Amino acid sequence: MLFGIPPINDKEEAVIGRIDEVRKALSYATASRRWTGVLARMTFARDIQGSNSIEGYNVTIDDALAAADDEEPLDAAGETWAALVGYRHALTYVLQLSDDPHFSYSRGLIRGLHYMMVQHDHTKHPGKWRPGPIFVRNEQTGERVYEGPDAELVNALMHELVEFLNHPPEGAHPLVVAAMSHLDLVMIHPFSDGNGRMGRALQTLVLARSGILSPHFCSIEEYLGANRQAYYDVLAQVGGGRWQPDRDARPWVRFCLTAHFRQASTLMRRARIMQRLWEAVEHEVQRLGLPERVVAVLVEAGLGLKARNVTYRKAAQVSENLASRDLRQLVDAGLLEAKGEKRGRHYVAARGLAAMGAQAAAGEPQSMPDPFELNGHLAGLAPLS
Repeated sequence: MLFGIPPINDKEEAVIGRIDEVRKALSYATASRRWTGVLARMTFARDIQGSNSIEGYNVTIDDALAAADDEEPLDAAGETWAALVGYRHALTYVLQLSDDPHFSYSRGLIRGLHYMMVQHDHTKHPGKWRPGPIFVRNEQTGERVYEGPDAELVNALMHELVEFLNHPPEGAHPLVVAAMSHLDLVMIHPFSDGNGRMGRALQTLVLARSGILSPHFCSIEEYLGANRQAYYDVLAQVGGGRWQPDRDARPWVRFCLTAHFRQASTLMRRARIMQRLWEAVEHEVQRLGLPERVVAVLVEAGLGLKARNVTYRKAAQVSENLASRDLRQLVDAGLLEAKGEKRGRHYVAARGLAAMGAQAAAGEPQSMPDPFELNGHLAGLAPLS
């Protein structure tokens, strides 16, 4: 027996409608835009960063981007870096599966994703169900807050979860199915370690397969990472301390719907900023007679990211020498500043470019409303020009 989908009431239906509305606007806003690839790359990195931060693997957005790009980190090392790289492998595979016409869920797939995530530590039994009991403890107090079902039940419960995903209830919205898959996996706790990351990755896979939105923009992992305590609290509330699938999952479903609304709204805000900054940088590049290929790296720097030769040359598809020449030219033009030496060499926005980034973000809201407190339809979702 798994947790049952709670009957969706009128208020929840209204919130699902609001989420669909924001997602449609976001889908239009990111379609065929020159900057969509930059936004998708940054979103993917934030998902890796957010999901791993929940487990205590904290890195900068620059190192999360390095993991996403399969490059060497600037600061991260050891187990933290291994965890990031493992999660990038798993999440990349999730995105690959999003449009596979021969796809089906299986226990083997879930175990394979788990192996990708924790293969760096064989004490965590990567790709295998846990061999015995498992307990979740409060990191600060050491208090036992959850006990998973007996290990002997795990294989059968995971079979039931796979059947649920391959044959979801008729009429169940993909957002709700995805939320329930996350909840059930985390509550079954089938692995010795990495259950939270697996639950979040599975939820992202269900969302990516739904086709509601581009797979790069459907995850809520960034939001969960930024709201770690609220995430833990609602799981504790629904779980009730031990495996009790007859408990009410409504608080969890509502939490996930709120996360989807706020994450999609955040991405819409970033899309508006990205378009304004891209246009401003493009104008400046044309004014200075610089090659068009430098626009993307300047936009990223204008958003506060560090630029590196290796990342730039791969993105612009140029040689190392040409990349070095371009970056020197951007420094000479007063758009970038060089920092560090040798392998630590990187570039940040100079004052004028940083001002363009700040101007592009001016006036954008910094907080998102609770979708359950809104009335009527949403305002401010007109497509970008």
